[in-house]
Amino acid sequence: MEGTMIGFAIWSVIGCLMIAAGIFAFFSRRAVGFWANGEVIQVTDIRKYNRAMGKLFCAFGIVFIFLGLPLLSGQNSAWILLSVVGVMAETILTMIIYTTVIEKKYKK
Repeated sequence: MEGTMIGFAIWSVIGCLMIAAGIFAFFSRRAVGFWANGEVIQVTDIRKYNRAMGKLFCAFGIVFIFLGLPLLSGQNSAWILLSVVGVMAETILTMIIYTTVIEKKYKK
């Protein structure tokens, strides 16, 4: 049982880091980037863009933590597939939201 708690604790720390990145985005004065090793787009309103990015990152972190709950069900549980498929779907959905909503709305 200790192993499942440690696994969920590590999973939750990663989710909290995403939430921390969202809070950082809220208070950042420069436009926050989404893609790794990519240039930040030129935005029309940096404050609103960073708020949208902060909400996106915080929502990602919260959903990520909830998707880790099957880790608590123990070893050899089929529920872990929910976590794996859920994180893949969440990541793809986050990319879609960024490119179709946030980037389109705030790009110069």
